[in-house]
Amino acid sequence: MSKKDFIRIANAGGYWGDDPYALRRQVFGELKLDYISIDFLAEITMSILQKQRAKDPNAGYAKDFIHALEPVLEECLKRKIKIITNAGGVNPKSCAEDLFNLARKKNLNLKVAVVDGDDIFSLIPSLRTKGVAFKNMETDEDFSNCADRVLCANTYFGALPVAEALKHEPDIVLCGRVTDTGITLAAMMHEFNWKLDDYDKLAHGIVAGHIIECGAQASGGNFTDWQKVPSFIDIGFPIVECHPDGSFYVTKHPNTGGYISCQTIREQLLYEMGTPQSYITPDVIADFSTIQISSEKPERVKVTGIKGRKPTDLLKVSIAYEDGYKCSGSLIISGPDVRAKAEMFAKVFWLRLESELKNAGFSSTVKFKNTEYVGDDSTHKGMLNKHEAIEILLKLTVRDHDRNKLNIFRKLLPSLILSGPSGVAVTGGAPLISDVVSYWPALIPQDCALPNVHIYEQKSGEDKCHLSYEKLKMNWPITGGSSLIETPIHDPFSPALVSVMSTSKAICVSLMEIAHARSGDKGDTVNIGLIGRSPECYVWLRENITAEKVNDWFHSLCKGNVHRYLVPNLWALNFLLEESLGGGGTMSLQIDAQGKTFSQALLRCEVDIPEILLSTISPEFKACAGELVRRSV
Repeated sequence: MSKKDFIRIANAGGYWGDDPYALRRQVFGELKLDYISIDFLAEITMSILQKQRAKDPNAGYAKDFIHALEPVLEECLKRKIKIITNAGGVNPKSCAEDLFNLARKKNLNLKVAVVDGDDIFSLIPSLRTKGVAFKNMETDEDFSNCADRVLCANTYFGALPVAEALKHEPDIVLCGRVTDTGITLAAMMHEFNWKLDDYDKLAHGIVAGHIIECGAQASGGNFTDWQKVPSFIDIGFPIVECHPDGSFYVTKHPNTGGYISCQTIREQLLYEMGTPQSYITPDVIADFSTIQISSEKPERVKVTGIKGRKPTDLLKVSIAYEDGYKCSGSLIISGPDVRAKAEMFAKVFWLRLESELKNAGFSSTVKFKNTEYVGDDSTHKGMLNKHEAIEILLKLTVRDHDRNKLNIFRKLLPSLILSGPSGVAVTGGAPLISDVVSYWPALIPQDCALPNVHIYEQKSGEDKCHLSYEKLKMNWPITGGSSLIETPIHDPFSPALVSVMSTSKAICVSLMEIAHARSGDKGDTVNIGLIGRSPECYVWLRENITAEKVNDWFHSLCKGNVHRYLVPNLWALNFLLEESLGGGGTMSLQIDAQGKTFSQALLRCEVDIPEILLSTISPEFKACAGELVRRSV
């Protein structure tokens, strides 16, 4: 058991391309840190890194990590702050060598643990021969549809191999594809000596990891009530203060930008959530419907009460495969009559493209095309009352498996500039064609991918590192739990909580007055967490905002079903909108391919509520003024 009463784990990045100075601010902040976790990987990132390694065998990792670490490495070692990151991508050993080059330059001792074994790209043929189907876990499609176009395949390891690496006291743990939550949970497992069947404690670690994995999204970034954030300059990235019983506090360094409250934490908890009771990881299945949060001090939120259960005996594998090409170009159209002009440009262009493709001998047009009027309802697509646009960015996009069709598209687009209505600003020449890399999620038995742990060490003055420890093919524990929901969600809030308000005068308000929200993507599905501003607001939302109503509101964006889940402990509803992103990821032609704007669209929808409901909202939870409009019904 750790002799520490608690440990602090900070986050310094939620994706490849996040704030390059976050690590520096975390290292030099006022609070003493034990660990810093940094997340670099997403599904599409793995395919980019795989392409880099194909061109250069020494590439394939997040080089931004080295640049961010360079000015603070000596301070991390001095303060004994351990860094855990998945910056290793598809080539963690090369990343480690770059770290040792940095240490040699600074004449520092350095110990690095490398966790790999997640890359199963070369094993796919033999695994298929052994009966592993790699069926798409979301669509149930057969893997043979894309098997000959696979670019990379990586399993999601959990915290276990990272915790194993930490036993050897490295300065840095460098991983390939480890879950975003696993790089945080591992530190807690190691420090507090949690057992593999301490499911409730492990679930706390998973939730802690989920809260901080997206960086500043937990500390004011992407917050609905953004006006409450004192400053977005030098925003303080989140820190979790973790205790041996699993409970933890979310905070940030004093005197930094950003904002932490129960509201910001509820929003992040709902981010990219599926079924609340079954947040599945390789380590534990966490039940988000049991999370309890509270705040007794500013910028400090307590999280406790989380239940967990046995994980399954399967691992998720993320496969990226080639799926054709896409090309996108744009023109700036100015007023007057800007919408009519933009529509004319689009109509003329698509007709010209059809004609040119036919003249070039193609028997069919492009497989997918999309027109967006950016600045005039391009993200919410007719859900609400339109406004008068002053200018429009006309965005035209196509996708097809034949690159030659897209070459005609890209050369044709600039020809519109001088041959249509007036008031066009040039945004550049012919746009570039890009590869489409699609995402294929599947499940495989645990024993198909076993993690490796290597410990490398280098003393100051040495010209190379040496391998001091290696444990190959670490075995997984016997699991075999079920991902199915085992018990109904407990909802303590009675309809009577708002029924007494039924005699109050009805007023029409936007949902933002009684709720805040956050949305994100899961492939082609969008999740929207709609969170009441009080328990009474939650009950009103529960009784009135149905899956059918949300489906009706989003009819122009959602082409599939809408599912609703209750999360009463967070005063929230979670909606899953299927087939809403045009395929999602790089396959999507939509300007918002990750569903980030869906929450704002929902909050702008108008509803009739009893006026007295607004009096149940405490001052700190009230919506900011903005463009809110109330009117009597």
